[in-house]
Order: sequence, then structure tokens, then C-alpha cells
Amino acid sequence: MLNLDEALVMGILNVTPDSFFDGGSYQDKPSILRQAAKMIEEGARIIDVGAYSTRPHAEDISEDEELKRLIPAIKLLRNHFKEILISADTFRSRVAEACIRAGADIINDVSGGRDPEMFGTVAEHQVPYILMHMQGTPQTMQDNPIYSNVVAEIKSFFKEKLDALYTAGAEEVILDPGFGFGKTVAHNYELLNNLQEFADLGCPVLAGISRKSMINKVLNISAQDALNGTTVLNTVALLNGAKILRVHDVREAKETIQLINKLKSISS
Repeated sequence: MLNLDEALVMGILNVTPDSFFDGGSYQDKPSILRQAAKMIEEGARIIDVGAYSTRPHAEDISEDEELKRLIPAIKLLRNHFKEILISADTFRSRVAEACIRAGADIINDVSGGRDPEMFGTVAEHQVPYILMHMQGTPQTMQDNPIYSNVVAEIKSFFKEKLDALYTAGAEEVILDPGFGFGKTVAHNYELLNNLQEFADLGCPVLAGISRKSMINKVLNISAQDALNGTTVLNTVALLNGAKILRVHDVREAKETIQLINKLKSISS
């Protein structure tokens, strides 16, 4: 389903009241459609729809509440934008199943398959699956993340999960090291500097850096002021092998990809 000869932009569309950057901005049909149309016009190939905030210490919500937020948004996008790829950002297999039936093309699982039914669900429907690493849960992940070797441990995690996914029958898997999900600032930069280690596993790598605290804490700024820092780190991610940029700001990410493509074409 995914042609990743060139890197793609995944636009973030949170239909949550409490996401760290845009929580509450897209709560009705007109605002959802406007934002999706804007991202598509600016170059997004994928729209990632999330209904469960995974910011640090976010409130837990029920499956029913997640479905209540997520399914109408996916159906709305599918009805209005036939060509765009829709990603459902969920870690629950029951929600994933409903999203696929509603028109989602991709499942983006921040938990890395903690729901024991998730791998079977994506394999049954043969949809691309984004396997992300997270230490802890959104409620606890930033309390005190510790690794002996963050790159080696996450690479080992991916190998184990890939074996399970392929055994279940899944085919298209994208790896996301989970910047900010149970990592310190130092962990995040070590992962970014070694992103090619994950690409060497034979799957495309997604970088989700957009406006995160790994930028804000270094520059002592807010998420609202972190666009320039996001662009800088997305550039590094592309140079280190990332094939998908998950972002709030699509135009800037698309331009970054175009410039890196030009650089690589001259270098080769």
C-alpha cells in the first residue's frame, strides 16, 4: 500500500480535547475537514487521526469514548477524501478493527502491540502497521525512564515484535522508536543519531518529533515556538534514514523532504 521510494509526510489530526499541542482544535466536522484539506493541499500523503491523548500524564479514557471520537472522524475523512491514506492512532485491537471497517488504511500503535489481539487484527486485514516503542504508559512513561543502552534495547524490542508480527501474518510494518515516549532528552537524541540502526532491520522508519519536549527543553521554548526546531530535527531524521515524518506542520515537512531529495540527487 505504501510507496516509500521517497519519504512521506503524515499529518497529525487529533480529535482530542487534551493533546499537548492542538488539543481541542478539531472537535467538529467543519474544523476536521478544514484541517485535513489544508494538510492534503500542503503535501500530506497520510492523515493520522487520534482520539486518545498520549501526552505525558494524559487522562485514560474508555474504549467506548475513544470509538465515539474516532469512528465519526474516520468516516468523515473517508467520505470526503478518497485518495488520502488514513491512519488510526490507537493501541486497542477492538478500536483498530472498528477503524479499519470505517475506512482506515493504517494502524498506528503507540504501545507496540501490548493488546494481545492487535497483531492478529492487522494481519487479518492486511493493513500497514506502525510499531512504536514506549516504556511504561502515557500516564507513567516520563516518571523516570531508564535504559542500559537505549538503541540496543529498542532494536531488540523491534526484532522480537517483528518476529511475532510476521508469524501472525502481517506484511507491512513501519518502525517508530517513540521519541518522547518513556525517554529522556538524552535518550531521544541518541535515538535520532542512530536512526539508521532501525532502518537496517528492513522496515521503513517513522520519525515523530514534531514540537516535542526534546526540542522545547533544549531551547527553553514552548511547543508553539518549536516549528524551527522541528524542521531541523526532521532534516537530521531524513539524513539518518527516516521514510515518514509525522508532523503538525505539513508544508514545512514537505519542503524539508524536497530539499533533502535534491541534496541526495546531487550527492549520488
